[in-house]
Amino acid sequence: MGSRASLNKVMLIGNLTRDPELRYTPSGAAVCTFGIATNRYYVASDGQKKEETEFVKIVSWNKLAELCSQLLVKGRKVYVEGRLQTRSWETPDGQNRQTTEVVIDDMRILDSKRDFEGGHDEDAIMTEEAPLGVSKSADKLPVKAPDLVEDADKKPAKKAAKKAAG
Repeated sequence: MGSRASLNKVMLIGNLTRDPELRYTPSGAAVCTFGIATNRYYVASDGQKKEETEFVKIVSWNKLAELCSQLLVKGRKVYVEGRLQTRSWETPDGQNRQTTEVVIDDMRILDSKRDFEGGHDEDAIMTEEAPLGVSKSADKLPVKAPDLVEDADKKPAKKAAKKAAG
């Protein structure tokens, strides 16, 4: 018998192509979607330098979705980590549609506030020196999707935060 192990892991660094869009499911779960562009540079067989851009749809859920919608704007440079997911559906006129997206469980903003001229004021939430995606209120613990780290708001995380602060 062969191995049953598999891996579905995506790590991307790119710039947001549009502002995040936050919605809520009927059950009240937050879902945020946005796009990022990644660039690849290479030398073609004829010796010319080339650039390729890949556009990727990103989806985040729950607390991470709310953070993404508050902190991200078009143009920001981010690191995201998650998994590939393909969804299919039928349109109202009967056509079958399919999309592949990256469902993230970690997000880090890579540019500093002074490097980016966005429209959001993050002073109340973030330190200028810390990588964005690391919250002051969580005592600089990484932002993780709560549906994957269910106990993020419970005692172990609070103890870790007190340890990091003390």
